[in-house]
Amino acid sequence: MQVLVLGKSGQLARALASGSSKHPGLTIRFIGRPDVDLTDRNLSDSIVKNGSADLIINAAAYTQVDKAEEERDEAFAINAEAPGQMATAAVFMNARLVHISTDYVYDGTKTSAYVEEDLPNPQSAYGASKLAGELAIRDSGAPHMILRTAWVYSPHGTNFVRTMLRLAENQDQLRVVDDQIGSPTSAYDLADAIFVVAKNWQGDAEYENLYHCAGSGQTSWCGLARHIFAESKKLGGPFAEVEAIAGSQWPTAAKRPDNSVLDSSRFTDKFGYRLPHWQDSVAKTVREVLKGPDIE
Repeated sequence: MQVLVLGKSGQLARALASGSSKHPGLTIRFIGRPDVDLTDRNLSDSIVKNGSADLIINAAAYTQVDKAEEERDEAFAINAEAPGQMATAAVFMNARLVHISTDYVYDGTKTSAYVEEDLPNPQSAYGASKLAGELAIRDSGAPHMILRTAWVYSPHGTNFVRTMLRLAENQDQLRVVDDQIGSPTSAYDLADAIFVVAKNWQGDAEYENLYHCAGSGQTSWCGLARHIFAESKKLGGPFAEVEAIAGSQWPTAAKRPDNSVLDSSRFTDKFGYRLPHWQDSVAKTVREVLKGPDIE
């Protein structure tokens, strides 16, 4: 199967590249700058010119949640208009499209885990741009699958795990929000889920759907930070005491949902794969980060 991945250097793209050797039945190409510009209104033409594909995976996104409040046009260009262009290319190439979306499409007012039938109501420019991307794909007529995930981290790039470990190198105590909960997700676990999709979805319309695809279990940002440091301390890495605070004590440009826990049962029932518990995957990630030459 020919697979084309939009994105080269992001967390998910790197995880897909790392895991590709375990799937010899998939021939995977990665494209990003300078091959394609996600803000180009002719993006679909650029994608088509890069050759044929059976499956297109959109692993690229504008993910700077707070900055999106100021850079709304760029966020929408990358997260809303570009996915629509990818869907147009998929139709032309007779390819299927897997698109990654976010828990931030929800407003966070639900008291239990979100399921796919819950109505989205994004509270930030980032969340709104991601929802607009979903709608553009749905309206395109392309065979597609949308995977909403949450709180993505990996040993690479900018993410909460790496940020906590970096801050702990110079600070003994950190204040972390404890009244926002979600489903932390390893980019490598998400990549494994996408490989499962690639092997099982051969064009059958019954697979075309919206799925939640996030790490098992739930925690707060504070709970996540404490687990990161507990694992790091075991390995002799950076450690800090964590003070639990309310979100109101840590104002941000973009409003975060208080609850964005995702129920991924639909994905598990359809594909027979459940992403590992967040605690196990965070422990693996901490080990990988500490192996590196430094903490960016």
